[in-house]
Amino acid sequence: MKEIQPFRIDVADAALSQIRERVAQYPWHEMPDDGGWDYGTNLDYLKQLCAYWVDEYDWRKHEADLNRFAQYRTKIDDIDLHFIHEPGSGPTPMPLIISHGWPGSVVEFNDIIEPLAHPERFGGNVDDAFDVIAPSLPGFGFSGRPPRPYGPRRMAAIFNQLMTERLGFDHYLAQGGDWGGAISSWLGFEHAPACRAIHINIMTMRHPDGPQGAEEMAWADQFERDQVMQDGYRTQQATRPQTLSYAMMDSPVGVAAWLIEKFHDWSDIEDDDIESVHSKDSLLTNIMVYLVTGTFNTASWIYYGRREEGGRVLSPDGKRVEVPTAVALFPAEMLAWPPRSYVERVYNVTHWSEMSRGGHFAALEQPEILIADLRSFARSLR
Repeated sequence: MKEIQPFRIDVADAALSQIRERVAQYPWHEMPDDGGWDYGTNLDYLKQLCAYWVDEYDWRKHEADLNRFAQYRTKIDDIDLHFIHEPGSGPTPMPLIISHGWPGSVVEFNDIIEPLAHPERFGGNVDDAFDVIAPSLPGFGFSGRPPRPYGPRRMAAIFNQLMTERLGFDHYLAQGGDWGGAISSWLGFEHAPACRAIHINIMTMRHPDGPQGAEEMAWADQFERDQVMQDGYRTQQATRPQTLSYAMMDSPVGVAAWLIEKFHDWSDIEDDDIESVHSKDSLLTNIMVYLVTGTFNTASWIYYGRREEGGRVLSPDGKRVEVPTAVALFPAEMLAWPPRSYVERVYNVTHWSEMSRGGHFAALEQPEILIADLRSFARSLR
């Protein structure tokens, strides 16, 4: 391993005090709140969360929890790339890179890193152990900013360099949801055989020929209808991310509202209660990563970067990801999966799992289900 420096999260007290003060002084406006969550982030809930943020939330507790993992930085493409590396138990742990997305961070993996690396500590078999690498995407969290917007294809090249040149792995498995699913797709498409297989819990990629047949056409039509109320943030961040960021970089409450809306809308919650799945502490720790690193701006760049890279189409020539691909279908995923016939034109699907519950944030919502499926898939590769 070369050019790798140890890293530890240590946010200055002054930065924490400034955030707390801005939240405490937020000028709550008069706004009708009879729409629940239909207008966006619910006003009553956000007020409750911010009161907890000011009076009870303890960043230092969660900072220490994140610091229980060994963390590093290495410069790739002139970016200081941050990553967690938890070496696995046993003689032959399988190298695994797990990639988060937006509006997430490495906080998403807090409950899955240790069980993946050390299954024997959780009643599992040491033969299922992984060497777990969890980077912060370029421009996100504790990673440095790219010189301009990078999309998932460019990020995949950086992650492959991390795994092969920096960490010295001959081969590895890639897993991801949200943007991590797109990054994993590009790893499997362009960086085989080093990337020997991928496991994804979202399908962001598309085939250039579009849907074929009645079932696929019905999915495509429904998908477009489902996305009408989700497209606002995506369009803004893919076209004018800088304009949005002037306000967000100035308002911790604004950042909280922008991110929490997605955790509410995209998760498999009960009775419209976001805390049936996500705790206040989990939500706030993820928000705080954006705030203490000042990365709301550069994290939104990935949408602009993908647009420049060509959008969702994996291959204009219709080529597919040929490495073994596992797909984990969580029922409340907001980007609804196509029929298997469509998926198999984009991926070499060798493992197909339809889950009983869970949504977009699989590692946070249903960590045990995700871990079990990853282990099952990896056994087929050993």
